[in-house]
Amino acid sequence: MADTHQAAESVAVSVTINGKRAQRLVDPRTLLVHFIREELSLTGTHIGCDTSHCGACTVELDGRSVKSCTIFAVQANGAQLRTIEGMANADGTLSALQEGFRQMHGLQCGFCTPGMIMRASVLLKENPDPSEEEIRFGIAGNLCRCTGYQNIVKAIQHAAATLNGRTFQEAAE
Repeated sequence: MADTHQAAESVAVSVTINGKRAQRLVDPRTLLVHFIREELSLTGTHIGCDTSHCGACTVELDGRSVKSCTIFAVQANGAQLRTIEGMANADGTLSALQEGFRQMHGLQCGFCTPGMIMRASVLLKENPDPSEEEIRFGIAGNLCRCTGYQNIVKAIQHAAATLNGRTFQEAAE
């Protein structure tokens, strides 16, 4: 009996990631998260569940936050990508979100942090001054098993205030 199962041919994938052009030949079944981590050596994007439930692999693709474990690398061909490695300011200082997470203790183990920051970045572009409820809804697809989310919400509020030229004032508990 003839073998009808053929090996997939490699496909060229070219992206602009964190402002730099990158091109690699990949198996067409390569997930974007594996392309980013293994082909481009950008390991800040984490692999948590491989089922899109946790959000640890969240990146920015053409201005949208996406879970990179749900997209094939070939689907991102020609796209603009940003990962956590591309979040710092041009001078190397922390972005408002990164600084918010640092100031407000928005992380513990840090595993969810890159995906959470990437999601929050797009959230703040869509809504520059979100309420606590809007932040909680906006990050609902990103799981954190350590923090209870309170300080993550404060970190995003801190970043929103900074980006809007205000000083963040924590509400009295």
